Amino acid sequence: MTADKNDEVLSDLIERALKAGADQADGVMFEGISISHAQRLGHIEKLERSEGYDLGLRVLIGKRQAIVSSNDRSRSALDGLVERAVAMAKSVPEDEFCGLADPSEIAKSWPQLDMLDPDEPATERLIERAKAAEEAARAVPGVTNSEGAEASWGSSTVVLASSNGFRGSYAGSSHGVSVSVLAGTGDGMERDYDYTSAVYAADLEDPAVVGKRAGEKAVKRLGARKPATTKLPVVYDPRVASSLLGHLIGAIIGPSIARQTSFLKDKLGQRIFSAGINIIDDPHRPRGHRSKPFDAEGLPNQRRALVEDGVLKSWVLDLRSARQLGLASTGNASRGTSSPPGPSPTNLYLEPGKLSRAELIADIKQGLYVTELIGMGVSGITGDYSRGAGGFWIENGEIAYPVNEITIASNLKDMFLNIAAASDLEFRGGTNAPTVRVEGMTIAGA
Repeated sequence: MTADKNDEVLSDLIERALKAGADQADGVMFEGISISHAQRLGHIEKLERSEGYDLGLRVLIGKRQAIVSSNDRSRSALDGLVERAVAMAKSVPEDEFCGLADPSEIAKSWPQLDMLDPDEPATERLIERAKAAEEAARAVPGVTNSEGAEASWGSSTVVLASSNGFRGSYAGSSHGVSVSVLAGTGDGMERDYDYTSAVYAADLEDPAVVGKRAGEKAVKRLGARKPATTKLPVVYDPRVASSLLGHLIGAIIGPSIARQTSFLKDKLGQRIFSAGINIIDDPHRPRGHRSKPFDAEGLPNQRRALVEDGVLKSWVLDLRSARQLGLASTGNASRGTSSPPGPSPTNLYLEPGKLSRAELIADIKQGLYVTELIGMGVSGITGDYSRGAGGFWIENGEIAYPVNEITIASNLKDMFLNIAAASDLEFRGGTNAPTVRVEGMTIAGA
């Protein structure tokens, strides 16, 4: 269906819900197409195409709400959907903070964000991408086996309609290539991977370059040692540095603040990072992996500094959590078809610093360069941080040798205050960070 046709379906569904006794109603519809190809050792393991459709209806009666979903577009199915939603809303407990946006709050216009690559790649093209990545990885001397390579493409359309007058839609696409290989033999084998992803195929890295990099990373990990327990600087590679932003979001997301279950619950307007650190959420980034022109409640959204010069400037809120806190939504609502809206970031990134990666580690006599994290030993309530890690030992400002079977530990409050960022930021996904250095972490090894 076209976006206009889907809008008609939602509008009709909302009208019927109001006639059936709902005070308010909104609906969201997702349509998507995806193709994925996987191969291992040159042999095709998967070539799949899927097309999906899902619709969600939320109805509100006073301060009671219910959500139902369906992937059946037939008239009888949609009639049943309305009946079930209204019946459920009459029987559930009240939620004093639920409700649609006021008509004065909804977005009236929004930017065009160049989020949709109009060209669907032929399956042969996906096969070529995966083949090029795996062959380049396996050609690296020292690589002995492959876990496979995958190439994918997807396109989706989102339509949102509400009884408060909001109507909006947008579409997006994604291309991706990934490869994982092993180096060495026996008990000394090591694994590593690499990937590229983009909204437009033209923005993908050359799959052969990605594959070569994955192979080289795996070989560099051979002969890993286990360092002694100590307390030293830890440097996070960009592909794991982004995890620190995830921990930040968990601590400043609306529901955690409203429930008072965050170690940052009293820190709004205070310094929580070292000076010069800026963390941005930008839903309007052109060709961004998580760009969207409005949020899932039809509210305007915009680029926002969550942390500015080390100071916490904003929570991440939807309407419900904003009402709990007596604040305005930050336009960060997201939703699926079977649950109410909730807050989440969009294109989240840590702005780059001025030093190169080499300059960032140049004065480290001994330290750890982390390329892999294992486990999720992080407390959102206290900020205590403990994760398994692997990577490389730093000696006299240089990468010296690979290390593994390590645990790194500290507290996020201390880590945030002792972070320095390098200049090597690349936008490779929805959450991105440059290389970052954290002082004074405990490294538990032998």
